Amino acid sequence: MKKEINNLLDKHKNLIHSENQKVLSHVQRESEEWVLNTVMIEGCDIPFKYNRKKRYKNLKGARVNITYYPSTQVIAGLDMEIMKATRIKIS
Repeated sequence: MKKEINNLLDKHKNLIHSENQKVLSHVQRESEEWVLNTVMIEGCDIPFKYNRKKRYKNLKGARVNITYYPSTQVIAGLDMEIMKATRIKIS
């Protein structure tokens, strides 16, 4: 697993990987044919967002390993910083 993550980090310079992060909240919303997931991590004020085809079990209180890109999203005309999660796994 470590080798796979290291290969991804080497190929994608903006990609960040964090391990054993505690999830404070996890919200799932229907968005057309996708389920939009928003996760808040302990010690971080920026939401982590990702899409799935189906609902997933609630991650609140779980420890996760998360791989993500820093990004921005325009909401009501304002640029908001978000983290676009590409991989999230329970530790």
